[in-house]
Amino acid sequence: MLINLVPEFLAAAAAPDPPAAYRRYRDAHAAVLDAYWRNYVLDPDTPQAEDVVRDALRADRADLRAAVAARDIDQMAEDAMARAHEVLGVDSAVDCYLMVGMGAANAGELVVGGRGIAFICLEHFTGRPNPQTYGMGLSADLIPAWIAHEVAHVVRYTSPSSASEMRRLVAESGGYYDFWATGGRATLRELLLNEGLAVHAARAVAPGLDAADYFGYARRQYHRLREMEAFLQRQIEPELDLRGLGLRLRYLTGGMSPNSRLVAGRVIPERSGYYVGYRMAEALVAERGIAAALRAAAEEFAAADEAARGIQTA
Repeated sequence: MLINLVPEFLAAAAAPDPPAAYRRYRDAHAAVLDAYWRNYVLDPDTPQAEDVVRDALRADRADLRAAVAARDIDQMAEDAMARAHEVLGVDSAVDCYLMVGMGAANAGELVVGGRGIAFICLEHFTGRPNPQTYGMGLSADLIPAWIAHEVAHVVRYTSPSSASEMRRLVAESGGYYDFWATGGRATLRELLLNEGLAVHAARAVAPGLDAADYFGYARRQYHRLREMEAFLQRQIEPELDLRGLGLRLRYLTGGMSPNSRLVAGRVIPERSGYYVGYRMAEALVAERGIAAALRAAAEEFAAADEAARGIQTA
């Protein structure tokens, strides 16, 4: 199901009393919006959150209004969801939310009450950077790839046939996805594969983009990571079966300081784990297809990679 919250947010921002209108908007969609806040922004019931809301309501949204007027983004999202269902074999409930974010992720995944949610924050896809909204200036043409990326996560977390560690952790949390809890409880191997598989899924569902776009990298960063691949694999190998939120932050989270990304004397690019995870997943995706690979246990990927390398060197 597609749910577009953008008109409601814009109406709240234009209301005579925007903070009160925002509170009504948040209350109307509390389960999803509170999960978004707690996973990607901060606790929505703190004084700091009031400042974030105030700034978001005051921001100039001319670029967003122009973007939604110029394109039928609802239809684009519907088509992307239909294609993702077909290619990824979606067999659990997934909703897609189009929304306005609070200066955090341009897209993400949630599970609330056992129901999967892929969300896209449209202020990032206007084609123009906007410092007031922290909008990244991405093209709207990228929206289908990001929808596919987030739906892939939801499949790994909620599909009845998923053997992933993430599905177990979400189930143990009562059908709720918690970025911070899973970041500390899942192995680095699972976390890397989780993102790498989502990149493979985006390429399968929305082909034709530049390779860097599927990772959310600038072209220069993508080429640097290709050059650093052997170094990264050597450094990450001993950590693959370790757990700890710091590992997720170092390898998979944007906005981290250079010091937090220091590995063996080198500062690695932000979110470098997306590329490493993509390469880790490559052999099993080629062997079984993306739908089956999304549901595979983390241990299966190493075996497929070893078998593929053995065939290549025989």
